[in-house]
Amino acid sequence: MNISQAVRKRILQICKANGLSVNALSNQSGVTQSTVNNIVNGPTYNVGIATIKKLCDGVNMSIRDFFDCDLFDDVEPEVK
Repeated sequence: MNISQAVRKRILQICKANGLSVNALSNQSGVTQSTVNNIVNGPTYNVGIATIKKLCDGVNMSIRDFFDCDLFDDVEPEVK
C-alpha cells in the first residue's frame, strides 16, 4: 500500500469511528467537501500535512493519533 492509499483509508476509518460522513468531516474541519472527496475518491495523490491537521482538528485528534495506525506500518517506500 502506498501512503496515499493509507491516508485515504485512515480518513474513512476516522469518519466511521466518529459516525461522520465525508461531508460532515469536511464541514467540521473547514476543509472543502471537494478536497476531502478528491482525497478519498482518488484524484488527489499528495495530501498536504496542513490538510491532514485540519481534518484531525475537526474530530479533536492529534496528528500523532492520525498516523498511529497499523495502516502506516508497511507503507511502500516513495524513493525507489
